[in-house]
Amino acid sequence: MLSWQYALAAAGVLVVAAVVLRLLRVRWDGVAWEAALLFGLYALWQFAGSFAVLGTSGAVPRARWLWDAERFGHLPSEAAVQQPLLSHPLLIQACNLYYDVLHFPALGICLVWLYARHRAAYPRIRTTVALFTGVSLLIQLIPVAPPRLLPMAHMVDTAVRYGQSVYSWSGGFDADEFSAMPSVHVGWALIVAIAVITVSRSGWRWLAAAYPVITLLVVVVTANHFWLDGVAAGLLVVLIMAGQRAVRGIRSGKSSQGPQADPVRGEMSMRS
Repeated sequence: MLSWQYALAAAGVLVVAAVVLRLLRVRWDGVAWEAALLFGLYALWQFAGSFAVLGTSGAVPRARWLWDAERFGHLPSEAAVQQPLLSHPLLIQACNLYYDVLHFPALGICLVWLYARHRAAYPRIRTTVALFTGVSLLIQLIPVAPPRLLPMAHMVDTAVRYGQSVYSWSGGFDADEFSAMPSVHVGWALIVAIAVITVSRSGWRWLAAAYPVITLLVVVVTANHFWLDGVAAGLLVVLIMAGQRAVRGIRSGKSSQGPQADPVRGEMSMRS
């Protein structure tokens, strides 16, 4: 895993490279800028995980509130979904690995694909990623414990069981286990799926819809998130995309109006 320090250093190097390439009038300066943005977002995500504005003492009570809300809403128990899979160690370890390493590379590959093959759609998706990540980090300043740290949830910490927990590493990875709400994993997966489905013209593009569904299942099975963490991420993505569409509509409406002629002045000039 890349620490936020190395990610930030990589972003800085890429910014310098972008400036040099632009001065040399090399076409690849845009790629360097976008790569710098990607590494910068990653560094911010890693760095912000170590902060909490309300302290961690209230993280478990907030998780308990989520658990109660799910029971009130008749959502299926996370433990009931996890329990049948615990007897399949290889499947659980695969889920742990999926949770640990897949989300950011998948997002990066999607953005590179958009930039290289569908440049017109790239700014919209990139902006969605940036806004979703930034707003999520602001929300996560209020700590909420994951299900594995809530005794009443009766969840097994699968990553600890098999020695795959990112929260026990000492390699500089600064993930905060109390940043459970909303699930950035689910939000990024949903953005990737939306990008593929709306941009690609392949008949296989609808398979991308399985990505956020599988991601939601994985984060629940590994006891890293409640159902509501994923639901909140999905709603946030939808709101951000709807807000972007509204802004584009307002801008296009203003541009289509253009300069209006003054009928009174026009009539007077004709008479003269």
